[in-house]
Amino acid sequence: MDSPVTPRPTGPGPRRRDRHGRGMRGPVAPPQVPLAASRAETFADLVQDSVERLERRWPQLSDIDFLVLDVPQPQAAGDAAWSDGTVPLGGTVAARDGRPARVVVYRRPVEIRTKGRDERAALVHEVVVEQVADLLGLTPETVDPRYGED
Repeated sequence: MDSPVTPRPTGPGPRRRDRHGRGMRGPVAPPQVPLAASRAETFADLVQDSVERLERRWPQLSDIDFLVLDVPQPQAAGDAAWSDGTVPLGGTVAARDGRPARVVVYRRPVEIRTKGRDERAALVHEVVVEQVADLLGLTPETVDPRYGED
């Protein structure tokens, strides 16, 4: 009884096992698997694919910023996009004060109006084409000859 019991070190060291003796759990899916991508990341990829498709035909689109926002901000009562009671799917901001022009696609309104990935990709492309056409002052059919085809 002369030898004291040395206490186990308790510190902020890494845990090797959980309390049931199993190892620490890892991620559900590796980062390369599409399951690991969030809905927002998947949607941003759809927008980027659409932009890359249009940039082949319109190289000047590299000077435009393309943004994805979750929902549009409520505007003043006189705004034309909100006056008829519909929520916009996208919008444009003209270039000014040294800032490039912007095309914005709103993720949640697009997701609500679509059921599957293919339908969502088609609607995203239509929104991007319409906003680019508005920004360039052209018709959507001029920006993308396949506009409106299913």
